[in-house]
Amino acid sequence: MQLDGPDEDLVFPRHPRNPFESLNFHPNFSSLEANVVLAAKDAQVYFRLHSHTLKTTSGFFKTMYSLPHSQADIIYLDENADVLEHLFSMISGFPFPEIPSHEFLESLLFAAEKYDMPGPMSLIRMYLLTSSESSLKDSIRLYALACRYDWKQESKKLSTQTLSLDLYDEVHRSSIQTLSANALLDLFMLHRSRREEFRKCLDAPPFVSGAPSHCSQCATPISYAAWKELKYKMVMEMDRRPLGDLILDAGFCEWPEALACWRAACPNDACKRLLYDRSETIRVVRDCIEGLPNTI
Repeated sequence: MQLDGPDEDLVFPRHPRNPFESLNFHPNFSSLEANVVLAAKDAQVYFRLHSHTLKTTSGFFKTMYSLPHSQADIIYLDENADVLEHLFSMISGFPFPEIPSHEFLESLLFAAEKYDMPGPMSLIRMYLLTSSESSLKDSIRLYALACRYDWKQESKKLSTQTLSLDLYDEVHRSSIQTLSANALLDLFMLHRSRREEFRKCLDAPPFVSGAPSHCSQCATPISYAAWKELKYKMVMEMDRRPLGDLILDAGFCEWPEALACWRAACPNDACKRLLYDRSETIRVVRDCIEGLPNTI
């Protein structure tokens, strides 16, 4: 029987179709030379990586490839595409995008820990201390993360960054709830110790005690009530903002208690000696603040 024409499928067999060609690969991870395909959580974005990269940067994948297993076409992961993009960029030596939020940072750390990837963990550890220039400005939550992973140096430096915050302010409630009991106690003790040490410093020489005294120039009885009011104001400010920077800045220039101190003088009209040296007071108070503990 004669055929009307050649059957192209019989004469020229078609090459098998690439099962991956219809998949949406991330542009940075689409090389055909890579021999592993991984899918993000929703299976909408896929990543091609070399098995060597995975085995040498991840304890999880090193163990997986050391065990007898069937060669899977695609490895499906639990993380979304953005988290995997950051993670795979780190292990591949690519620059990784900005970390957009604290929640994202926590997800990224969880994934790096889950897949036993020390490289990304180290990069994120360094990132914590530079995050003040990024979108991650909540030093309490960053401190909580450092404490959770027992990163002592980072915990200390981040605890110092919290000194500009009032821990009792309701705005920090959700961040404080991320702290463990020990981390929270250490932070409260740091803030409290600065206030109490500052109070002791103001009660010691060369500061006046506040008790009634006499003018050193004319022996007229004088009162240090203005200083007592300013001292109370400074201690309360240190309780609210343990960094103490506003005391030396706006405080001594604008507080009514400070202005009253700088005007206070001997009541003797023939004397009128100013009771407080403004420049010297600022210098000694600055020395007190600089000598306070500044880390857990």
